[in-house]
Amino acid sequence: MVRVRAGSAYDCDVLVIGGGIVGLSTAYAITRAAPGTRVTVLEKEAGPARHQTGRNSGVIHSGIYYRPGSLKARYAVRGAAELVKFCAEYGIAHAVTGKLIVATDRAELPRLHALVQRGRENGIPVRELGPAQIADYEPEVRGLAAIHVGTTGVCDFVGVARQLGRASGAEIRYGARVVRVDRRPERGVAVLTAAGSVVRGRVLVNCAGLHCDEVARLTGDEPGMRIVPFRGEYYELARPELVRGLVYPVPNPAFPFLGVHLTRGIDAGVHIGPNAVPALAREGYGWGTVRPREVAGTVAWPGTWHMARRHWRYGAGEFHRSVSKRAFATEVRRLLPAVTQDDLVRAAAGVRAQALLRDGTLVDDFLLREGPRAIHVLNAPSPAATACLPIGREVARRALTALTAP
Repeated sequence: MVRVRAGSAYDCDVLVIGGGIVGLSTAYAITRAAPGTRVTVLEKEAGPARHQTGRNSGVIHSGIYYRPGSLKARYAVRGAAELVKFCAEYGIAHAVTGKLIVATDRAELPRLHALVQRGRENGIPVRELGPAQIADYEPEVRGLAAIHVGTTGVCDFVGVARQLGRASGAEIRYGARVVRVDRRPERGVAVLTAAGSVVRGRVLVNCAGLHCDEVARLTGDEPGMRIVPFRGEYYELARPELVRGLVYPVPNPAFPFLGVHLTRGIDAGVHIGPNAVPALAREGYGWGTVRPREVAGTVAWPGTWHMARRHWRYGAGEFHRSVSKRAFATEVRRLLPAVTQDDLVRAAAGVRAQALLRDGTLVDDFLLREGPRAIHVLNAPSPAATACLPIGREVARRALTALTAP
C-alpha cells in the first residue's frame, strides 16, 4: 500500500492529476502566483489534451448562454478575452469570427429574446437580426430571427494546453495513470501510478475530467455526484463554402448542451455537431467501445434513473440522430437547407464529462469542492476550455491557501 511517510521528502508542493487544459492552466496559475512553488502534473495519456480539450468544436465561447452571476458566465466572459490575448502573445492559431444564434421556429423567438437580455446582463454586446440581415452574414442560412455575438471565436485549444504546460515550468509526467491515493491531512498526499511510481505532494488538485469523481473517491472524499459521459458526434461539411463562420440554434434551456451547430474552424473546415448521447464508456468515442464496469457504475447511480424518466423523449431524439445520418441531416437543414446527406462526412467524436447529482439534476455550472489538502474540479465541461485561465487562477488560489494552512 502507498503511504505518506512521516519525514519523507516531498516530490512537489502541488500535485495536479490531469493534463487537460484545466489541469495545465492550474499549474500555470500556481507558478505565476507563487514563483518557486514546485508543481507536478500526472497525465495518464502519452500527451496533453487527449480528451475533452482536444475533442471539441474549438469555439471560444462568449458567455451569452450562462446564468448571470454563475461561474460559467463570469469565467467565460473574462476567459474569452484573456484567451484571445494569450493566443496572440504566443502565436497560437485563433480568430474572433462572431457567431449567429438563429431561431427557425416561432416557438423559439421568446427564448432568443431571453438570450439577448442574458447577453446584456453578462456584459456581452449583441445585435438583433431579421431574416434579410441573417443572409448578410450567412447567405445559405435560413431563420425567422437571429442575434449576432461578436466576441465568439475559434482557436487551437490543444496548442493552448501545450503552451500552458511549457510556460508553467511544472514537471509533467505522461503515461502516469493514478491507481491509488493516500492522504494524510497532517502530512500531504502520496499517489501510486499504474507503472509503480509513487509521487508525494503537500496538496492534491484533481483535474481528472472524465474520471474526476473516481479520483475524488480515491482521495477519500465523497463528491456527491457522478460523471455521466455524453458522447458528442460530429460531421465535417464536404462543401465548406456553405458556411462562412459560426451558426448555432437556440438552445433548449432544460439541458446544458448547445445543440447541433455549424463551426468553421481555424483549419477552414466546417464541423457540424455535436449531438449528445450517453456513452457506454467514459472514453466511449463510438458505440463499439463498451466498458461494463463503467456502464454498471452509471446505471447504479440513482440520478441516472431520475434523469432518464424526466428526459427520455429528448434522449430518444438524440439517439435517433446518432444512428441515422438522415435524421442528423434533417436537423441540420433547419439551419442550412442546402445540406444533403452526402455533404456530411463522419469526423472524430468527443465525450462530455457531465456531472449528475443524486436527484437527477444535470449540474449546469462549474463545480469545485475541497477536502483536506485536496481541491476537486468536479464539473468542467464546455465552456471550460474558454474559461481555462480564470478557472486555473481560482483553483490555484485554493491550492495555495491549502498549501499554507497549518
